[in-house]
Amino acid sequence: MKPYTVKESINIPYFDHDHKSLKNTIQSSSSRRGMSAWRFTLRKVRNILLSRWAYTCPLNGPRVRMNRKRGVTIGENVYIGQYCTIDNAYPEYIYIEDNVSLAGHVTVLAHSNPYPHFKNVVESGVSPVVIKEGAWVADGVIILKGVTIGKNAIVSAGTVVDKDIPDNSIAKGNPMKIVADFTSLIED
Repeated sequence: MKPYTVKESINIPYFDHDHKSLKNTIQSSSSRRGMSAWRFTLRKVRNILLSRWAYTCPLNGPRVRMNRKRGVTIGENVYIGQYCTIDNAYPEYIYIEDNVSLAGHVTVLAHSNPYPHFKNVVESGVSPVVIKEGAWVADGVIILKGVTIGKNAIVSAGTVVDKDIPDNSIAKGNPMKIVADFTSLIED
């Protein structure tokens, strides 16, 4: 895989959608990202279209290419199953290394943007998600912002990943637990 630099976590304002004016919402969102309203709108529409097409596409190659065009960093020999959702707002914060397999119905989130009344409970921010080389993520897994899934790690179906998973480990459940370390079984 080509070398990449993982983006730094950032704080973002709490959800400030203007229910009365789409124009105000676009201007607010584009200024936070440091781009013109037109560029932001075109990027958002392109991202939504590519995301939806990748979500339902029956072929892996086009799914991977569409997610790369959205800004997801994806290595070689990666499988992304059908019906996967890879962060719609901040795809550029998702890093998937070589030889990774994401089964169907996997959700990867790089941000949390709650309403302001939650400001004393939940932080609003964007943090990178890194899925290291050789990891296998089973069906229905939800990966939350700011986690790294280690090299050759296995994530069991239905797991909610809310903290890092070490290399050569098996994680499962909600709350997630590390249930095995198989380092001694891996051949280099």
